[in-house]
Amino acid sequence: MAEITASLVKALRDKTGAGMMDCKKALAETKGDMEEAADWLRKSGLLKAAKRAARVAAEGLIGMAVGEHSGVLVEVNSETDFVARNDTFKDFVKAAAKLALTEGCDLEALMDKKMGAATVKQTLTEMIAKIGENMSVRRVQLLSVEPGVVASYVHNAASPELGKIGVLVALKSTADKEKLMAFGKKLAMHIAAAAPIALTQAHLSKEVVEHERSVQIEIVRQHSQGKPDNIIEKMLEGRMRKYYEEVVLMEQTYVVDQETKIAKVVENAGKELGAPVEITGFVRFQVGEGIEKVQSDLADEVGKLTGK
Repeated sequence: MAEITASLVKALRDKTGAGMMDCKKALAETKGDMEEAADWLRKSGLLKAAKRAARVAAEGLIGMAVGEHSGVLVEVNSETDFVARNDTFKDFVKAAAKLALTEGCDLEALMDKKMGAATVKQTLTEMIAKIGENMSVRRVQLLSVEPGVVASYVHNAASPELGKIGVLVALKSTADKEKLMAFGKKLAMHIAAAAPIALTQAHLSKEVVEHERSVQIEIVRQHSQGKPDNIIEKMLEGRMRKYYEEVVLMEQTYVVDQETKIAKVVENAGKELGAPVEITGFVRFQVGEGIEKVQSDLADEVGKLTGK
């Protein structure tokens, strides 16, 4: 039996494109025989999955699971929306979300959790080989609060727990839970529509603020030639204030009435419900956000294949 060295594992990975751990397992199963290991990967479906992993997966679904004081969102991607409508895919996303909520785990830990007889990672690999598309569990985020509720909303819902946009919002309060949940759902719908990136100004990263400020100051300078520095500074402050009103949840205008700031909406809700209400956090996932999608042109592809 050949020694399973790192260089041997790397050679099999270079040859097949399969993952390092899968290559190591294949070599162990075949006593270090490179050709047999490659065949073992093919037979197990891991080689097919590895080849498909290079393809961009920017479609998919957001899965949601909510408990008494917590909730979780999971994004699972596929290459096409057609696969995202597949019942096997939907069941996997639902199961992954429920597992993440039950175990209270992050993405790395979730992939190693048992989903039936296999792990989440193994189940996904088998699904890739069976369905024929690259798929990935992209991200997981858990939100908890006590006392209070985690309210939820799914936009473009494929079912109550699945959709293209998923939102969780944590409301800390001793108010009636049913009424608090109803208010929380309206806030979650606002978040789905308005897409804030931070709860308050203090929650914005220094890098984000500095980048936006550098962009805005260039815009101001282009439109304020000859104006004194104090006027330029006021113009910059005004543009930054408008930016915060666009991206900070507590400073946004409520989409329901188009006039009240969210901070005031929350304050008013506390009075109506008979107990103070505080938003302690929110999560908004939209399928494929931040993934660069490759736009293909069939005519161009055919031309390349034919040399034209």
